[in-house]
Amino acid sequence: MNNNYRFDATVGRYVYLQLDGIEHRVYFEETGEGIPLLLQHTAGADGRQWRHVLEDARLQEQFRLIAYDLPYHGKSVPPTEVAWWCEPYRLTKDFLMQVPITLADALGCEQPVYMGSSIGGHLAIDLALYHGDKFRAVVGLEASAHTPGGFVDEFYHPEISNDYKAHLMYGLMAPMSPEALRRETAWVYSQGAPSVFKGDLYYYSVDHDVRNTAASIDTDRCSVDILNGEYDWSGTPELGAELAAMIPNARYKTMQGLGHFPMCENPEAFLKEIRPVLARIAEAA
Repeated sequence: MNNNYRFDATVGRYVYLQLDGIEHRVYFEETGEGIPLLLQHTAGADGRQWRHVLEDARLQEQFRLIAYDLPYHGKSVPPTEVAWWCEPYRLTKDFLMQVPITLADALGCEQPVYMGSSIGGHLAIDLALYHGDKFRAVVGLEASAHTPGGFVDEFYHPEISNDYKAHLMYGLMAPMSPEALRRETAWVYSQGAPSVFKGDLYYYSVDHDVRNTAASIDTDRCSVDILNGEYDWSGTPELGAELAAMIPNARYKTMQGLGHFPMCENPEAFLKEIRPVLARIAEAA
């Protein structure tokens, strides 16, 4: 390796996962050593949202950081053994929960920590509710108990471009986040498959609803932290605090000066918020 060039510590590869009886070739990137930490991206995007967090040397000392692309997202192209183009893409809770569970098993991750944003934040709560025995802790970013109204046709329509979706996401970020990183976050959104953003919002706005079940989450078995960005008008701080209040002993914090994509719109500010949370989880482990 030529020392005149700079390389990331993160490396990527593919793993084949059986999900609902179908083989999916799933792309993931990882770095660091220690407690496994699975990192889930937002709706319509991919694991590139975590690239700055993956390169944090302090987290690499305590955690095995693993960011993955959901099937149909990023480099995890659709499976070849089914005619997926013959039916609408729609992300369901049951399918989504399988992905980190199966990936953790494939990578030999025992009692991992899970952290995700937006649909990933919602998934944190569903994992704690339905599969709390498989995770030592979950961290939900921009999470809420229920977020109706997002599963609409305008997000998959021939007159609506991916550029529109990207600019809508730009408006979910904090105005003080670095402009280059806000643009990078929107850039990733502009590259998603046309049907995927709307399909992901089926889970976000329809299939995820823990208003009547969140109270049954056992935080002695799987701890729950919820952090929502001050400028997020989708997963608002009020919704995050309301959700945390439903879950016995869950912890909530508003991330000041951050929006809907904290890990990629302003990773430096996000790391200041999340390091103490992850340090406490590591200490408990």
